[in-house]
Amino acid sequence: MSVTASSGAVNARPGLYQTALTSTISQVEQQDRFPGRTELEDLSTYFKSGAKRIEIAEILTNNSDNIVSRAANAIFTGGSPMAFLEKPSDASSVEMAMDGQPIDTKRGMALGTVTYAQSSTGVLGSIQNFLNSLGSTETPQGFRPINVARYGPERMKKSLRDLSWFLRYTTYAIVAGEPTILAQNVRGLREIIERACSTDATLVALKEMKRAAIGALGKNDQEAIDIVSQYMDVAIAEFQASTPSQKLRQRNSTDLQGLTLPQIYFNTAERRQKFVMKPGLSALEKNDVVKAAYRQIFERDITRAYALSISDLESKVKNNEISMREFVRRMGKSPLYRAEFHDKFVNSRVVELAFKHFMGRAPESRTEFSKYFAILTTGGLSALVDALLNSTEYSDYFGEETVPYKRGYGQEAQPARNWGAQFDLYKYSAPFRKVPQFITLFSAYTQPLPDQHVYGSGNDPLEIQFGAIFPKEVRNPSARPAPFSKDTRRLLIRRGPGIDNQVGNPKASGSAPGTLGPKVFKLDQLPGASGSNFNANGSVKFSESSTQAVIRAIYLQLIGFMPFAGQRLTVWEIRLENGDINVREFVRQVAKSPAFRNKYWTSLYVCKAVEYIHRRLLGRPTYGRQEMNKYFDVCSKKGFYALVDAILDSKEYEEAFGEDTVPYERYLTAAGVSLRSNRVGTVGDRGAKAQKDATPRFIELGQVDEVRTEPAIQSRINQGVAKRRDQTKVFKLTSLDPVEVNNAVRAAYRQVFERDMDAYVADAQFSRFTSKLQNAELTVKEFILAIGTSDLYIKEFYTPFPNTKVIELGTKHFLGRAPLDQVEIRKYNSLLASQGLKAMVTEMLSSREYLDAFGEDTVPFNRYETFPAANFPNTMSLYGRLTKQDDSIVVPSFKPVKSKVIFE
Repeated sequence: MSVTASSGAVNARPGLYQTALTSTISQVEQQDRFPGRTELEDLSTYFKSGAKRIEIAEILTNNSDNIVSRAANAIFTGGSPMAFLEKPSDASSVEMAMDGQPIDTKRGMALGTVTYAQSSTGVLGSIQNFLNSLGSTETPQGFRPINVARYGPERMKKSLRDLSWFLRYTTYAIVAGEPTILAQNVRGLREIIERACSTDATLVALKEMKRAAIGALGKNDQEAIDIVSQYMDVAIAEFQASTPSQKLRQRNSTDLQGLTLPQIYFNTAERRQKFVMKPGLSALEKNDVVKAAYRQIFERDITRAYALSISDLESKVKNNEISMREFVRRMGKSPLYRAEFHDKFVNSRVVELAFKHFMGRAPESRTEFSKYFAILTTGGLSALVDALLNSTEYSDYFGEETVPYKRGYGQEAQPARNWGAQFDLYKYSAPFRKVPQFITLFSAYTQPLPDQHVYGSGNDPLEIQFGAIFPKEVRNPSARPAPFSKDTRRLLIRRGPGIDNQVGNPKASGSAPGTLGPKVFKLDQLPGASGSNFNANGSVKFSESSTQAVIRAIYLQLIGFMPFAGQRLTVWEIRLENGDINVREFVRQVAKSPAFRNKYWTSLYVCKAVEYIHRRLLGRPTYGRQEMNKYFDVCSKKGFYALVDAILDSKEYEEAFGEDTVPYERYLTAAGVSLRSNRVGTVGDRGAKAQKDATPRFIELGQVDEVRTEPAIQSRINQGVAKRRDQTKVFKLTSLDPVEVNNAVRAAYRQVFERDMDAYVADAQFSRFTSKLQNAELTVKEFILAIGTSDLYIKEFYTPFPNTKVIELGTKHFLGRAPLDQVEIRKYNSLLASQGLKAMVTEMLSSREYLDAFGEDTVPFNRYETFPAANFPNTMSLYGRLTKQDDSIVVPSFKPVKSKVIFE
């Protein structure tokens, strides 16, 4: 297990939803036993009904449009609700109008071509569906259908999406055999729908969806109807239930983090069985409770592991002479617990293990740890056990009858500062992890290290941390944090004179960097600008060249490149040239342009976007969490444009750039300076005078200083080219002998499919082509065309790959080489995109090259082309890799190289 280096949080993956299989096995595993008869019968029933469940899921999937349509028609009126259901686009089924333009949802509604999605059951079926929808749904009192036009397209899309989610979750739950996915996700959707839509309308739609789903199954399949009814009733009942409240921690201390947890997370957590000792339990059930206590306190079932038991205490707790709390107390004071978890460890580790065994959690603060550490030091193990079991927290969670259990992730809110150490405490068995963790963890928080960054450890290991709390680097499970508070400030290096930095002289933030820093573009001709070149009586119609230089600098600083003509803000450029706006206003418009937004906002998460935008507009990274929190709050409440305005209207921007200066990079991180500097040893002695050789060194080394014979010259010429220049055997069909035909067919399979095709695989698809080849009805070329355009070839070498890779594989299989150049790739790419794979293969086999190289009766083979020279290594690389294991594209490289040698 690996732990991130910043706060000790583990790299944990989210838990998957429970299925009928995993929930049963998890319960058996927690109890450290074999499955019982009842559990095995449940699993057997689930496996027997597997085919039926998959059949139900397939029927519901195939009829999903009809089911969702009926549910939508029950709550919407005045339009076509199914027109707003977003589905993956199918290019082959795009409807075109008479003018040649595609018909989208909006245009379809205007033309009247968008209809309800109903199953194609004919006129009688349509009438029956219409009659079924009338009056079939029990509408709540006061419910009115929602008008599509008034509801709006965006809200319609979300509503139809939610309805399809309900059906999808039901399908998942039916296949998994576990309704918990409905109990979790329907509750989550209810929280969303309560804020954006009507819960009454959703209930109406769910009930109609249940009727439509049962109707799609047919009236004769009672087993399928019962299964669908069961799971749809769970979804309806969960949606009717009230929104769950937050899960509160039963603590009295106010200094602990994570005091609340949404109930939906608690419901999603791994369910652990709780064992309670009740007087009315049977002898077998009481034995299970006692074994659970052994597993919790001793981390194993000591009866099964060591054939040990505390028989006197067992009999007393089973006969209700002592409570479960007293049973746990005496086990904690027993010689066995002392020998296993006290004598072998230092006191710090003893406290950690005691919290794990008796409280089901880890220590959560240094104050708490110090309190119980002092109790252990002064009173020993017995005093520590008494202090834990007599605490208010133990009474609130376990009381007198419940066996302590692990309160891990998802069971309740957890403090973030000791996640990693707590996971270690849960996952590692005590004999294998003897090093105390929490005392060093808590002390690390009180002693900040000066050379670490607020977002991670290692003094800014990355130039930009993107606001992340945890860096990507992983460490061993020591779980030491980067102990920084939200007020810790990030140290930056000024790009320019080192005296004027943001810590030493804040008033110097507006001073120009001079010759030591970046080039500054300042437009002095604007009205109100200051400077020696400013003329109060001068015209605002300044020169074209200087304005264009400023505009270019703004684009490069903000977007990072010169945008295309369609992306440039032509109107605002003209206004800047005419003096109608200043530089800051033009920067504002560029920052709000679609090009800037798409690059630094749309595709990024908020913290990363804030870091990038802050660097582009203010010329420095953020100082720390406090500044990041401020901008994050602006983004969450007001959005992207408010963030741009907040930065450009800030006092720092006014002091640093004013109204007429293009933003430039003012501060760097330590890692940024290191990345831009040459490493030691990469630069030669600058004091030494460089001597220019009359002849380049590589030519001097290439001079022949010996007499070489003709065989030696030929041997050197052949170096660098594989000896296997030609295929050792060429398969050419010269007769109709069955053996020869069979060899040619197998060679064709090896060439086209890159493997041998056994008879039981090939005969099922290509037997008729083989027979025609045997009867001279097909030539080898036509046989290659038949198997190259078959469904198997499309599945293996067309569907999984992009067009460029398909072209490379096509030239390899049918022409015996790699693509010659980019012109050839463009040619086949156009053919492949417009007419498909069959046209591309036909074009290759009909080419003059194929006729000259193979003719009508020769199976294609690797020709080991050496001209052009750059195609030889590409062909070798293409033939030297396995397509199933390496799907990378072999890109031909034919860039001309300019010689550095000047011949006189």
